[in-house]
Amino acid sequence: MLLMMLTMSGIVFLILELDPEGVARKALGQFSTPEQRVAWLAENGYFVTAPAGASLGAKKHEDAGRFVYRATETKAVVYRAPPEGVQAPPQRTALTRMTPEQLEVLRKMEPLRISAIPRYVKWLGKFVSGDFGPSYRFKVPVAEILWPRLKNTAILAGTAMFFMIILSLFLGVMAGMREGSLQDRVFSVFAIITTSVPEFASAVLLVAVFVFWLEWLPGTSTMIGGFEWKQLVMPVTALVLYSAGYVARITRASMADVMRSPFIRTAVLKGIPYGRVIVRHALRNALITPVTVILLQLPWMLSGVIVVESFFAYKGFGSLLWEATKFDDPFLIEACALVAVVVVVATQLIADIIYTFLNPRIRFQ
Repeated sequence: MLLMMLTMSGIVFLILELDPEGVARKALGQFSTPEQRVAWLAENGYFVTAPAGASLGAKKHEDAGRFVYRATETKAVVYRAPPEGVQAPPQRTALTRMTPEQLEVLRKMEPLRISAIPRYVKWLGKFVSGDFGPSYRFKVPVAEILWPRLKNTAILAGTAMFFMIILSLFLGVMAGMREGSLQDRVFSVFAIITTSVPEFASAVLLVAVFVFWLEWLPGTSTMIGGFEWKQLVMPVTALVLYSAGYVARITRASMADVMRSPFIRTAVLKGIPYGRVIVRHALRNALITPVTVILLQLPWMLSGVIVVESFFAYKGFGSLLWEATKFDDPFLIEACALVAVVVVVATQLIADIIYTFLNPRIRFQ
């Protein structure tokens, strides 16, 4: 698990920060100047810090508008000399284009740029300690916006998982215990229809029926006035309808396979009540495969709720990831990606632990 998370964190870091100038452009905007981007990179630790007063190869000129890069103890700043006759401290400013002298300065600063590996180690250390960096979309540290959004998605996903597990297991077991019967056909058709309809289509249908036609439920889930359970009904229903059918089909296939096993026929021939055979013998063995699929729904709930949360204006992790991607917020994207990696790995560990309770032979092996 640790090796997998370390590998994925390295991949995420390289994808997003292999080009530091691209990170600066995303942070400052596409219309930022090269001088602004270099100053931002120096301020955020992408260059080696020079001693106070150390020159980076350019001398200060008296001409108004001439820019010089200098390194202080903490950052590199772009300076402009004041107009002739004006005694004023230099002010940071920006250029619309770079002169040959400024290009020479940038070439001399390039060897001072820190390589990717030291930056990755420093970034990983900050991430482990909870320092995810600033969010340029929300103008606050990433941690301040990430944890509340995760909590909101945990409420939404947890509620959806609860009803999805109940509905999918019921449909799958009822269909699988009588393979080929009318009962099997009815439940299977319902599961296939719900799985075939994507979330954005089912969300539109639900809104058309329960909001505009029946006027029973609110059409958004902003929770502006505080938590309200009615605002959860629509997004939870959209998530349950899409995922329950798939899990029900997996459960049905696993249940049908177990029902054909010799030990089930032997239990029935011995006169054991049919309900007890289903609950005590068939269901426990049939749940091994569905457990894997159910736990794989957790990572999907975390990242796949982007459509549902955006549609219903629900302030959760999915909508946060969508906003971070839409506005090119690099540090927020990194934090969201690694949180998703941790959730995926953790759910697989939980699945392995549950296996040992469902099948004792795994423990002994």
